[in-house]
Amino acid sequence: MTTLAIDIGGTKLAAALIDKEMYVIDRYELATPASKTQDALQICLAELVAPLAARAQRVAIASTGIIQDGALNAINPENLGGLAHFPLVEVVTRLTRLPCIAVNDAQAAAWAEYHALREEIGDMVFLTVSTGVGGGIISDGRLLVGTGGLAGHLGHTLADPNGPRCGCGRIGCVEAIASGRGIAAAAKDDLSGCDAKTIFFRAQQGHPQAIALKQRSAQTLARLIADIKASTDCQCVVIGGSVGLSEGYLDLVSTFLSGEPKTYRTQLLAARYKHNAGLLGAALLAQEVIS
Repeated sequence: MTTLAIDIGGTKLAAALIDKEMYVIDRYELATPASKTQDALQICLAELVAPLAARAQRVAIASTGIIQDGALNAINPENLGGLAHFPLVEVVTRLTRLPCIAVNDAQAAAWAEYHALREEIGDMVFLTVSTGVGGGIISDGRLLVGTGGLAGHLGHTLADPNGPRCGCGRIGCVEAIASGRGIAAAAKDDLSGCDAKTIFFRAQQGHPQAIALKQRSAQTLARLIADIKASTDCQCVVIGGSVGLSEGYLDLVSTFLSGEPKTYRTQLLAARYKHNAGLLGAALLAQEVIS
């Protein structure tokens, strides 16, 4: 069976046809709508799936936010243009007329990355550093979702009690500091208004503030990884996302992690499936529940 996989993120929406061997047959992308309405997201989803739905037999959605009973609840509404609740499975089922499942995007990506490592690894954590910071936890070969869908939202653990307010409402979350949105929000003077991609480019050129912002993000993530090791004893942490996979970022995180006591260090790996991890993980999960 061919799966129509959809990935809903804070910056872009992606859809792909994925065959039973987990090969991507066709792929489309659209920008995530900035409008704070359910109608805007529904219109965007309709446009995204229109060229693909007729060639699929099921749908698998990986989305930012908390997924519970088929509905999307944005833990940080700012990452979805202010959208706080959306009946995701209901809408996509109506648009495609196909059976559908939905899961958090980082949880889905964790499942995909685990499948590439499962011969050697039973306990791992996936972290995506992008518009936000998300995570997925694999324990003894099982994906942890939680009764409310919250498991793995590691970007909303505390990094700095005196730090900036996160879009989720907490003060000093990892996401508020380490994410692309957090990096951009902290920029001042000639970097004010720049996005993380621009700031990282300026860091490569030797811009002192840009370098400091990149290091602040990487150090915050390294401290989170040390906490993750202490709480899960994971065998490795896999890092993905546009910030996480940017040039030099993983090496910088590794450098900061090496400064932590040895007990709290773990192996760091770049995401094997890169920006398709969420799509592939959702498709794998759909294979297991939709025959």
